[in-house]
Amino acid sequence: MDMQLYAIRRRNVSSGPNEMEQAGNRSSEVGEEMKDRIRWIRSYVVKEENGGLGTICIYQAADEEAIREHASRAAIPADEVNPVVDTLVMRDDPKPASEAAS
Repeated sequence: MDMQLYAIRRRNVSSGPNEMEQAGNRSSEVGEEMKDRIRWIRSYVVKEENGGLGTICIYQAADEEAIREHASRAAIPADEVNPVVDTLVMRDDPKPASEAAS
């Protein structure tokens, strides 16, 4: 099945790292159940204005409905779902500060 690349903005997924890990685990479990329709590529964890944590996620999916079903089943938001039309990579992603310090 052909899959489209999507960028998903998830606001206020968690208030801290433990909740973020739990959300990631749920997302992985549901993703395995839906592996013929959706595939998680990567996520960037971002600090929200209110101090909580959100994400910008990159997924491949059969369609937007698969993204929204996955979010619903994993109990995580999908505030914005946008098809990716192109990718510009100037440099590889840098290591997070937490990894660079070790």
